[in-house]
Amino acid sequence: MQPQGTVFYHFYRAVAALSAPLVWRSVSRKLTRSGIAPERQRERLGHATLPRPDGALAWFHAASVGESLSVLSLAARMQALRPGLSVLITSGTASSAQILAKRLGPGMVHQFAPLDQAGALRRFLDHWKPDAGIFVESEIWPQMLVEAAAQGVPLALVNARMSKTTLKNWQRFDHTARFLLGLFQVIRTQDQATLDGLRAVGADAARVQLGPNLKSFAAPLPVDAEMLAQMQAALPGPVWLAASTHEGEEKQVLKAHAIARKTIPDLRLVLVPRHPERAEGIAGMIRDEGFSVARRSAGEAPMADVYLADTLGEMGLWYALARVVFLGGSLGQAGGHNPYEPAQSGCAILTGPRYANFADVYAEFLAADALRIAKRPADLGKQVAALLTTPDEVHALGQAARDLAGRNGAALDDLAALLSTQVMRVSDTATEKG
Repeated sequence: MQPQGTVFYHFYRAVAALSAPLVWRSVSRKLTRSGIAPERQRERLGHATLPRPDGALAWFHAASVGESLSVLSLAARMQALRPGLSVLITSGTASSAQILAKRLGPGMVHQFAPLDQAGALRRFLDHWKPDAGIFVESEIWPQMLVEAAAQGVPLALVNARMSKTTLKNWQRFDHTARFLLGLFQVIRTQDQATLDGLRAVGADAARVQLGPNLKSFAAPLPVDAEMLAQMQAALPGPVWLAASTHEGEEKQVLKAHAIARKTIPDLRLVLVPRHPERAEGIAGMIRDEGFSVARRSAGEAPMADVYLADTLGEMGLWYALARVVFLGGSLGQAGGHNPYEPAQSGCAILTGPRYANFADVYAEFLAADALRIAKRPADLGKQVAALLTTPDEVHALGQAARDLAGRNGAALDDLAALLSTQVMRVSDTATEKG
């Protein structure tokens, strides 16, 4: 039975139907530019390219790379609790599909998420018939939730994180917010601000609780040992890493690099932009700042002042190579990035002062003396130089981060058990799936 909805929800449905051709044109064009084959693009219209596995199926829906990877450990724990459980992960970006293809465990498959349109969603749900729909962070698509609920799919929201702006907008449409949040049987937030905000707009307090941050449980990023040895041979001197930088940050990082080189003249920088498609402009900026540059995507030898790692899926390699890491998204308006990945690699982590997206996480890292804050480029350059000339400090900072990332495994087991018992449908026989 279709949940009734609100006036605003039905208005949204009408707008979504009218805009469907334009949305599909934009989405397909973007996927084409990223090299996604036409048949896989049609997954966004609900046309499956894989058969449904027999038995029980847990569907995880995430936005992009970080959110998708964050559920892998949780999905594996659920599979351990329910032998034979298959896992479907959906996401919307080409980068997430490319990286997940290398990281999926046994019994896991990826598909592009259907657009939030009735026809696409019904095709998707009719094919996959999931036994649970587990949504990650802020992936709340109204029609997706309503159509899944209408087909009897139990729903959960995990690792929920909402910005102040999003929560403020929800308060303007609190009836619709309560309607949509009421479709979830379980909601677990990754921070206190989101917990308070969801309760303020009327979410059922019995269903909404502070839960574990899934990104703290992600498995360490894979490292190609042979490639690491090659990179270590090609870059034998001191090196530091600027990871997941955003537009406007690269110039600040280059200024920091120039300052650090006053102390360590042979210092090299590995620069990994968050969006590799910006690499051409970044390479020009590096040259304008007076540095030589080599590009990973062009197969150029890394012996340059700055090695521009403009590829996807190799972050584990760079964390293993460089023991001192600046985590981007924190000098501009992006709100910071997840520190658990470099922490799992034992890196000494530096960050800018703007990390609102992970405020609770960074507070925990700071309390454990597991990262340092650099307020401006000059400060960043000086801290990079100071760390690279004191190996014991690098080791201590990296070990504190690694220890912090390794805690609280029991919380992940508890969440997996909760989802397996209170969200997954009881029936999991292949015959009942038709």
